[in-house]
Amino acid sequence: MITTAGMHTVAQAGTIGLGWARNSVNAPVFRKNSVASYAGMQYTAYYDSVGNVILAKRKTGSETWDTLKTHYKGNVEDAHCSISIAVDGNGFLHMAWDHHNDALRYCMSVDPGSVEMGEEQVMTGDQEDDVTYPEFFRLPNGDLLFIYRYGVSGNGNMVINKYLAEEKRWIRLHNNLISGQNQRNAYWQSCVDVNGVIHVSWVWRETWDVATNHDMCYARSPDGGVNWYKSTGEKYSIPVTLSTAEYACKISQNKELINQTSMYADAESRPYIVSYWEPAGSNTPQYHLVYLNDSSEWETFRISNRTTSFSLSGGGTKKIPISRPQVVVNDRDEQTAVYMVYRDVEHDSKVSVNVCYNLEADTTRWFEHDLTLSPVDSWEPSYDTDLWKDSLKLDIFVQRMGQGDGETQEDLPPQPVYILRMPEVLDNATDSFDVAKTVREEVTAGSHMNNADLCVYPNPVMHNLGISGEPERVRLNVFNINGDLVRSESVESLPAEIDVASLQTGVYLLYL
Repeated sequence: MITTAGMHTVAQAGTIGLGWARNSVNAPVFRKNSVASYAGMQYTAYYDSVGNVILAKRKTGSETWDTLKTHYKGNVEDAHCSISIAVDGNGFLHMAWDHHNDALRYCMSVDPGSVEMGEEQVMTGDQEDDVTYPEFFRLPNGDLLFIYRYGVSGNGNMVINKYLAEEKRWIRLHNNLISGQNQRNAYWQSCVDVNGVIHVSWVWRETWDVATNHDMCYARSPDGGVNWYKSTGEKYSIPVTLSTAEYACKISQNKELINQTSMYADAESRPYIVSYWEPAGSNTPQYHLVYLNDSSEWETFRISNRTTSFSLSGGGTKKIPISRPQVVVNDRDEQTAVYMVYRDVEHDSKVSVNVCYNLEADTTRWFEHDLTLSPVDSWEPSYDTDLWKDSLKLDIFVQRMGQGDGETQEDLPPQPVYILRMPEVLDNATDSFDVAKTVREEVTAGSHMNNADLCVYPNPVMHNLGISGEPERVRLNVFNINGDLVRSESVESLPAEIDVASLQTGVYLLYL
């Protein structure tokens, strides 16, 4: 039996195609970006079952995607080698992919609004032979930033390039913004706020071993990445080092502190950072929020109440029972709401969100909501950063995927790729009790359901329900929650779609 959700318009899941799923290369948290929007169009990218780069676009909010299998491929056996995309102020799509201490692989579309990509090219031609963790960010004037690590774990530098959209060329801003002085390296997360201020926070790692992560530091740039400052306004001398960095939160080594999570900054350019580590007196990692309050002081609050312990050590991509989180903030009303998107075995590895609806009034009250009905295994969250900043619509890249420990793989066939929109009822809430009740009664969030060799998607569905899998033919019997048969249809070959638009909004049971 498969339980499906039907026709709820607040949680849209647009299915795109089938993606490589034997490891997490399609969905590490550091994808900047997995989804990008500009001028009413939305773009995404992923690797298919054999490592081809697939690009797709749609009108923002549409359920129909136009996809293109490019002539580019990536090393999908290494989960570091993810795809990052962005759209510049002239509408050109930029893409970097397939990096783990490798030479730069970068291209851009041949025309504005197109997913047809040109040939590979260099940016500046300097320090491009050893690239890892490529990230794009669009500035308010349409220029792009490109940030990456040059070097290796435990000994790498933070390089920043800038694309001048009007001149259509790249320049180098910093060869080494944050230096480990050949003894350590910074693992960072970045964001650009609505004012164009660039924010960077990071942990230090002393060696290749993740257990040597420690502390949370911070820097910002109000002038497009040229000059950098502490939150106090004190100007940094570049490069920033262990002794000169501003420390937002002190965390010692061997505290299960993860690297490369996420951050956000509100309309007042106040930063918010989420991560996980062991709190004092506990051996169970918990999610925490680190943020700069109205008094310009750093505060740290525990978000979760987890009970499952685990330990981080060694190198490579780890198989971890929780994901690294993403954080977004809505401060356009009188109160500040903070949302943390994540995955946890204690929530059956579903896509979940924890929400604090009024940070100033009550930092200790966080409400948990699951956004999918079925697990996504080793998935980590990434989202359309442009769309959230523009319209407070949170479109999340989702695909179920495996991940073995230390770059090993799991035997998982290709899985559907889709974009899940966080139900807007979670974002518009003002009363936390009413929100919880509303979510229980009104929101059935999206997922892809799996039963043996059969996959049914998207879920929720508004118009066409897709079915893929191995059986040559199946009969679908759809019942409402009263047990009445409302649809019975034979499907002769897979994949296939059936039109369910005529069904009323509700929850349905699907028998095969």
